[in-house]
Amino acid sequence: MSNGFEDFFRRLCSETEIKNQSQLARELNVGRAAVSLAKKKNAVPARWLLDLSARFGLNPLWLEQGKGLPRPEAAAAASDNGPYYEQIPKVRARLCAGGGSFETDGQVEGYYSFRSEWLHGRGNPTNMVLMEVVGNSMEPEIREGDMVLIDQSRSDVLSGGIYAVGVEDTVMVKRVERLPGTLVLRSDNVDYSPIHLSGDELENVRVIGRVLWSSREYR
Repeated sequence: MSNGFEDFFRRLCSETEIKNQSQLARELNVGRAAVSLAKKKNAVPARWLLDLSARFGLNPLWLEQGKGLPRPEAAAAASDNGPYYEQIPKVRARLCAGGGSFETDGQVEGYYSFRSEWLHGRGNPTNMVLMEVVGNSMEPEIREGDMVLIDQSRSDVLSGGIYAVGVEDTVMVKRVERLPGTLVLRSDNVDYSPIHLSGDELENVRVIGRVLWSSREYR
Protein backbone atom coordinates (compact mmCIF):
# COMPACT_ATOMS: atom_id res chain seq x y z
CA MET A 1 0.00 0.00 0.00
CA SER A 2 1.20 3.53 -0.75
CA ASN A 3 1.10 4.57 2.92
CA GLY A 4 3.14 1.61 4.18
CA PHE A 5 6.60 1.94 5.64
CA GLU A 6 8.62 0.98 2.55
CA ASP A 7 6.84 3.49 0.30
CA PHE A 8 7.14 6.19 2.96
CA PHE A 9 10.86 5.51 3.36
CA ARG A 10 11.47 5.50 -0.39
CA ARG A 11 9.74 8.88 -0.74
CA LEU A 12 11.66 10.32 2.22
CA CYS A 13 15.03 9.20 0.82
CA SER A 14 14.22 10.69 -2.58
CA GLU A 15 13.78 14.20 -1.13
CA THR A 16 16.28 14.26 1.75
CA GLU A 17 19.81 13.19 2.60
CA ILE A 18 18.47 10.28 4.64
CA LYS A 19 19.61 7.07 2.96
CA ASN A 20 19.26 4.35 5.59
CA GLN A 21 17.18 3.47 8.62
CA SER A 22 19.94 4.37 11.09
CA GLN A 23 19.95 7.93 9.75
CA LEU A 24 16.16 8.03 10.06
CA ALA A 25 16.41 6.98 13.70
CA ARG A 26 18.92 9.76 14.40
CA GLU A 27 16.74 12.38 12.71
CA LEU A 28 13.75 11.30 14.82
CA ASN A 29 15.84 10.93 17.98
CA VAL A 30 14.53 7.40 18.50
CA GLY A 31 16.23 4.04 18.86
CA ARG A 32 16.99 1.88 15.84
CA ALA A 33 14.56 -0.67 17.28
CA ALA A 34 11.68 1.80 16.93
CA VAL A 35 12.33 2.10 13.20
CA SER A 36 12.57 -1.68 12.86
CA LEU A 37 9.24 -2.05 14.67
CA ALA A 38 7.56 0.49 12.37
CA LYS A 39 8.89 -1.44 9.38
CA LYS A 40 7.64 -4.73 10.80
CA LYS A 41 4.17 -3.27 11.42
CA ASN A 42 4.27 -1.60 7.99
CA ALA A 43 2.99 1.62 9.59
CA VAL A 44 4.50 5.04 10.20
CA PRO A 45 3.64 6.92 13.44
CA ALA A 46 1.82 10.18 12.77
CA ARG A 47 4.31 12.13 14.87
CA TRP A 48 7.14 10.98 12.59
CA LEU A 49 5.23 12.22 9.54
CA LEU A 50 4.58 15.62 11.11
CA ASP A 51 8.14 16.06 12.43
CA LEU A 52 9.81 15.02 9.17
CA SER A 53 7.48 17.13 7.04
CA ALA A 54 8.23 20.22 9.13
CA ARG A 55 11.98 19.55 9.27
CA PHE A 56 12.46 19.02 5.54
CA GLY A 57 9.68 21.21 4.17
CA LEU A 58 7.72 18.30 2.72
CA ASN A 59 4.04 17.90 1.96
CA PRO A 60 2.81 15.54 4.74
CA LEU A 61 0.10 14.02 2.55
CA TRP A 62 2.70 13.21 -0.12
CA LEU A 63 5.07 11.76 2.49
CA GLU A 64 2.36 9.54 3.97
CA GLN A 65 0.39 8.52 0.89
CA GLY A 66 2.30 9.73 -2.16
CA LYS A 67 -0.50 12.14 -3.14
CA GLY A 68 0.32 15.53 -4.66
CA LEU A 69 3.84 16.88 -5.07
CA PRO A 70 6.69 16.50 -2.55
CA ARG A 71 7.05 20.16 -1.63
CA PRO A 72 4.37 22.86 -1.27
CA GLU A 73 6.41 25.42 -3.19
CA ALA A 74 6.79 23.03 -6.14
CA ALA A 75 3.08 22.37 -6.20
CA ALA A 76 2.33 26.09 -6.08
CA ALA A 77 4.65 26.72 -9.04
CA ALA A 78 2.96 23.94 -10.99
CA SER A 79 -0.51 25.37 -10.46
CA ASP A 80 -1.49 27.63 -13.38
CA ASN A 81 -5.26 27.39 -13.05
CA GLY A 82 -6.47 29.34 -10.04
CA PRO A 83 -5.38 29.20 -6.40
CA TYR A 84 -3.31 26.32 -5.05
CA TYR A 85 -4.53 24.43 -1.99
CA GLU A 86 -2.44 22.65 0.63
CA GLN A 87 -3.44 19.81 2.94
CA ILE A 88 -3.24 20.23 6.71
CA PRO A 89 -3.47 17.08 8.87
CA LYS A 90 -6.17 16.71 11.51
CA VAL A 91 -5.08 14.51 14.42
CA ARG A 92 -7.32 12.42 16.62
CA ALA A 93 -6.11 14.14 19.79
CA ARG A 94 -8.59 16.65 21.19
CA LEU A 95 -7.91 19.89 23.05
CA CYS A 96 -9.51 20.23 26.46
CA ALA A 97 -11.35 23.50 27.11
CA GLY A 98 -12.46 22.72 30.62
CA GLY A 99 -11.56 20.35 33.42
CA GLY A 100 -12.19 17.01 31.74
CA SER A 101 -9.92 14.52 30.10
CA PHE A 102 -9.24 14.26 26.37
CA GLU A 103 -7.91 11.84 23.78
CA THR A 104 -4.15 12.03 23.26
CA ASP A 105 -3.90 9.84 20.16
CA GLY A 106 -1.67 11.59 17.61
CA GLN A 107 -2.95 9.51 14.69
CA VAL A 108 -3.82 11.52 11.60
CA GLU A 109 -7.57 11.22 10.92
CA GLY A 110 -7.54 13.03 7.63
CA TYR A 111 -6.54 16.20 5.81
CA TYR A 112 -8.28 19.52 5.19
CA SER A 113 -7.55 21.83 2.27
CA PHE A 114 -6.61 25.49 2.76
CA ARG A 115 -5.56 28.06 0.21
CA SER A 116 -1.78 28.10 0.06
CA GLU A 117 -1.59 31.89 -0.07
CA TRP A 118 -3.71 32.16 3.08
CA LEU A 119 -1.61 29.61 4.97
CA HIS A 120 1.75 31.10 4.02
CA GLY A 121 0.51 34.51 5.12
CA ARG A 122 0.27 33.07 8.63
CA GLY A 123 3.34 30.83 8.80
CA ASN A 124 4.86 27.64 7.44
CA PRO A 125 2.08 25.11 6.66
CA THR A 126 4.38 22.17 7.44
CA ASN A 127 4.27 23.25 11.11
CA MET A 128 0.47 23.35 11.28
CA VAL A 129 -2.01 20.81 12.56
CA LEU A 130 -5.77 20.72 13.20
CA MET A 131 -7.37 19.58 16.46
CA GLU A 132 -10.92 19.41 17.81
CA VAL A 133 -11.93 21.19 21.03
CA VAL A 134 -13.95 19.64 23.87
CA GLY A 135 -15.32 21.64 26.79
CA ASN A 136 -16.71 25.16 27.19
CA SER A 137 -14.03 27.09 29.07
CA MET A 138 -13.15 29.24 26.04
CA GLU A 139 -16.72 30.19 25.13
CA PRO A 140 -17.88 32.29 23.43
CA GLU A 141 -14.62 32.66 21.41
CA ILE A 142 -14.11 28.91 20.95
CA ARG A 143 -16.95 26.44 21.53
CA GLU A 144 -17.05 22.72 22.12
CA GLY A 145 -16.79 20.88 18.81
CA ASP A 146 -14.86 23.66 17.08
CA MET A 147 -11.78 22.71 15.09
CA VAL A 148 -8.70 24.89 15.53
CA LEU A 149 -5.59 25.38 13.41
CA ILE A 150 -2.38 25.36 15.47
CA ASP A 151 1.07 26.58 14.40
CA GLN A 152 3.46 24.36 16.36
CA SER A 153 6.43 26.61 15.55
CA ARG A 154 4.92 29.53 17.48
CA SER A 155 5.56 28.48 21.06
CA ASP A 156 6.88 31.84 22.30
CA VAL A 157 4.07 33.32 24.38
CA LEU A 158 2.58 36.67 23.42
CA SER A 159 0.34 37.67 26.31
CA GLY A 160 -3.33 37.33 25.48
CA GLY A 161 -2.78 34.92 22.59
CA ILE A 162 -4.64 31.62 22.47
CA TYR A 163 -2.39 28.57 22.66
CA ALA A 164 -2.52 24.81 22.89
CA VAL A 165 -0.73 24.04 26.15
CA GLY A 166 0.25 20.66 27.54
CA VAL A 167 0.08 20.31 31.32
CA GLU A 168 1.19 16.84 32.40
CA ASP A 169 -1.24 14.45 30.62
CA THR A 170 -3.72 17.08 29.45
CA VAL A 171 -3.57 19.41 26.46
CA MET A 172 -5.67 22.53 26.90
CA VAL A 173 -6.58 25.53 24.80
CA LYS A 174 -6.25 28.76 26.81
CA ARG A 175 -5.25 32.37 26.66
CA VAL A 176 -1.72 32.47 28.02
CA GLU A 177 0.10 35.17 29.94
CA ARG A 178 3.72 34.92 31.05
CA LEU A 179 4.62 36.69 34.29
CA PRO A 180 7.97 36.59 36.16
CA GLY A 181 8.31 32.97 37.26
CA THR A 182 4.66 32.21 36.47
CA LEU A 183 2.57 31.08 33.54
CA VAL A 184 -1.11 32.03 33.70
CA LEU A 185 -3.71 30.08 31.71
CA ARG A 186 -6.93 32.07 31.36
CA SER A 187 -10.36 31.04 30.12
CA ASP A 188 -12.80 33.29 28.28
CA ASN A 189 -15.68 31.69 30.17
CA VAL A 190 -15.94 33.58 33.48
CA ASP A 191 -17.08 30.39 35.26
CA TYR A 192 -13.48 29.13 35.08
CA SER A 193 -10.75 30.55 37.32
CA PRO A 194 -7.27 31.29 35.93
CA ILE A 195 -4.65 28.58 36.37
CA HIS A 196 -1.36 29.85 37.81
CA LEU A 197 1.67 27.62 37.26
CA SER A 198 5.01 28.33 38.88
CA GLY A 199 8.07 26.67 40.38
CA ASP A 200 8.30 22.93 39.78
CA GLU A 201 4.91 22.99 38.03
CA LEU A 202 6.52 24.69 35.03
CA GLU A 203 8.62 21.58 34.37
CA ASN A 204 5.45 19.76 33.32
CA VAL A 205 4.22 22.51 30.99
CA ARG A 206 4.85 22.77 27.26
CA VAL A 207 3.45 25.37 24.90
CA ILE A 208 2.53 23.30 21.84
CA GLY A 209 1.64 26.15 19.53
CA ARG A 210 -0.53 29.18 18.87
CA VAL A 211 -4.11 28.92 17.66
CA LEU A 212 -4.39 30.72 14.31
CA TRP A 213 -7.96 29.96 13.24
CA SER A 214 -11.08 28.08 14.25
CA SER A 215 -14.08 26.65 12.41
CA ARG A 216 -17.53 25.79 13.67
CA GLU A 217 -20.08 23.29 12.45
CA TYR A 218 -23.67 24.17 13.27
CA ARG A 219 -25.91 21.27 14.19
